[in-house]
Formats: sequence, C-alpha cells, structure tokens
Amino acid sequence: MKMNFCRIMRLMALRYRDQEAIVNIERNRRFTYGQYHLLTNRIADALRTTLQVGKGDKFMLVLDNDNLSLMMFPSTFKQEGTVVMTNRRDPLEEHARQIELVKPKVVFLETLLLDSYYDTLRSHGCSIVLMDPPSAEQAARPGVHSFWSLVEAASELDHELELDTDEHICMLRFTGGTTGKGKCAMYSIDNWMACRDAAFINTDMAIDSNTRLLHVSPLTHGSLMLFFPTFYAGGTNLTMNQLDMENWRLEVERERVTHSFLVPTVLYRLLELQRANPRDFSSLTTLIYGAAPMSPDKLGELITCFGQIFVQGYAATETPMTVALLGKTAHQPDATGSLQHLSSAGRPTAGVEVFIAAPDGKPLPLGETGEIRIRCKAVIKGYYGNPEATAAEFDDGAWKSGDLGYIDAAGYLYIVDRLKDMIISGGFNVYAVEVEAALAAHPQVLMAAVV
Repeated sequence: MKMNFCRIMRLMALRYRDQEAIVNIERNRRFTYGQYHLLTNRIADALRTTLQVGKGDKFMLVLDNDNLSLMMFPSTFKQEGTVVMTNRRDPLEEHARQIELVKPKVVFLETLLLDSYYDTLRSHGCSIVLMDPPSAEQAARPGVHSFWSLVEAASELDHELELDTDEHICMLRFTGGTTGKGKCAMYSIDNWMACRDAAFINTDMAIDSNTRLLHVSPLTHGSLMLFFPTFYAGGTNLTMNQLDMENWRLEVERERVTHSFLVPTVLYRLLELQRANPRDFSSLTTLIYGAAPMSPDKLGELITCFGQIFVQGYAATETPMTVALLGKTAHQPDATGSLQHLSSAGRPTAGVEVFIAAPDGKPLPLGETGEIRIRCKAVIKGYYGNPEATAAEFDDGAWKSGDLGYIDAAGYLYIVDRLKDMIISGGFNVYAVEVEAALAAHPQVLMAAVV
C-alpha cells in the first residue's frame, strides 16, 4: 500500500493545530502540531533538494533527544531516503564502523562533536549538518551545513511523494550487541504502524490527546516506540537529553507529565528519592518500564509509593512494538492472592503470535521452557548487509528472540533468561534472573546483578 504522509500530517495539523506536539526541555523549544507539520515539511525538502538525498540514500543521526525529536517519522516519512539511528553515547570508533557498513550520504551531528568527528566523516564522503548554530570557523569547513539555515531556505509546502508502507526501508537501527557487534535492523513503515497500533490495543497504556509523555531514555531506542502512538493520538512528546532523576522529577511536576518510560534500575533510584523528598506527581498516570527484569519485591514497594500506575512492556529491536504487556490491573494479586505473575512480562498483545519453541523449532506445551518466538506485523525485514544473521535469526516469518521463557495456564509470558546466558550447574539449569530476584527480595539490597 502507498501513502502520502504530507497529506496525513496535514490532516493531523488541522485536527490538533494549536496543541503542543513537541517540547524540548533543555533547548526550550515548543512546536504545535501546525508548526511541527510545516517544520518537518521543510526538513524533508532540505533533504531532497540541498542535501540531494534520494531513494536508496542514507542519512545518519548522531543526536540528543531534543534534536532527534525534529528528525522523527514526520520528517523521514516525507522523503525517500533511509534514516540511520545511532546511539549518541557510543564512541566514535563504533560510529565509524556503522558508517562503513551503511555509507550514509549525510550525517546530522551535535555541533559540539564536530572537531572530533570531522575527519572521520569527511574521509567517508559524508556531508555534515550541525544541529545548533555553528561558529564562523566551523561553518567555513568544507562539507559542513547549518541545520537551521537549511530549514529556513527550504519549502514548507506539501508534496506528492507516496511511499510503499511494506516495501520502503524507512529506517536502519543497530541492535544492542549484547553478544557481539550490533547488527543493523531494517524497518518498513508498516513495522512502525504496528508499533502505534499495539499501544492503542493495550488500553492500559492510556495514550490519548491529553498525554504528555516525557522521553529521557534515548529516542533511538525503546522510548521511540512511545513517540509514534503519542503523536498519532494528538498528545505531546517532551524530551530530555540527560538522565538526571532530580531534573526528571522537577519536569514531571512543572510540565504536568502524564507518562514516561524508565528502566527498572532507574525506578529503584526514583523510589529512594521520592521517599526522601516527595514531589507532586499527581499528573502522572502511567509509568512504563521494560528492557530488563523487575524485582517483584521492589515492584511492590513502587506501587505502594506511587500507586497503581505501572505498566510493563516486552519488545525488542527486531519487533518494535508492545509484544506483551503487564497492565495496571495485573499489578496486584490474582483471584487466589498470588503475586507470581508480577515476575512475568504480561500477556501477549491481541493479534501477536507468541510461542515457545524447542531447539528444533516445534512449539512446546504450556508451562515448558524454551525459546520465545514471535510473529507479527512489527517483525523487521532482516539485517542490513548481513544475510547470514538474517537466515539464522528468522524462521518461517518468526523472529527467534534468543530469550528463554514459558507461557503459563493464565496466558502470562515469563522470561527466565537469555538463551546464551543460562548457567548449567550440577546438571541443572540456573537462570540469572531468578537468582537476581531472590537477592533483590532482601530489604538491605537495592539492586542485584548475576554474571
């Protein structure tokens, strides 16, 4: 199916014209839906015209959250190039490896990184776009452009570009590389539309036009999956660039934030801060956590402190949507008084096929532990430039997650370990996550890690 995203965004701008779409806290920028539509039109036009990015070309982002918010899908879906997401915190050596693989035509760069990155980027033939106004000396360097100068010179008019939502590779993004160098995942537009739809199917996420979602985790990673539904609901995406919990607490209070995404270790720290010096979190209705296991005991303490506002999501780079969700109502004892399901990843999202496989790929019965495999519209197109890894990790349309888990009789999905991290001791399987949970249950233990 083909779609024109200028038309889509124009209709959204008419519907939500004066509502805030983007708030950049550190840079003190605010854009309404009407302003954001015109701004992203200009960014897309600059990519097509001045920067000459066309079909098959790549442009890479090495940016903080504030600037990433300007380069999200409204910009990237309005032109034919493929955006390459990177982790701003990775070292230059890792970015150089990624550049060598994808060969971007243009790199959008934080201005303060120019001196250290210039020679590497120019040696690979990359044009450089600096996001904050450069000095006269920086602007004089060959191949360097000023983002805001490009934007001011570009057209804000809608255009007639139509993209195939299944075939067009709109984004490349690197995996975390927990078992080696990160692989480069390829995404279609439909992958991200599935991400959007999963948030609306899971109504406990409570994303609507009143949502004010504060992104402090990198928008290139898990937090990105919340940008799409918040935008399509007419809500506000707020960004912070640095994880400072005192600043986070201040902004939640000041900006009347309703939603945010935090990893468990950060939530443990937040619990200690709120106990010591409470702030007004009355606006906060939904705290989404994931990316690592949560100690059930610590989760109970968090609920006691903050209330029934927690939602856990299970997702991955290869399936950028809420594959499973432990909703707010599930964060309490079941009908028998059991809290066991608090250690689960929740129940699979309606419409997503999750099954537990034996080493030969055959499905296992309920309650048996094996590899979690997933089929859904969010499963990526494979790994860029790596057909061997694509063949190894995808089977008959299913992604082989590498997570060991099981599904119980109530439909809860449990993740017990990474397949490669399982410890065999005395002939028995030992799962690090279970040992960590036992350690964290002790009142004197704030967090634990088993290696």
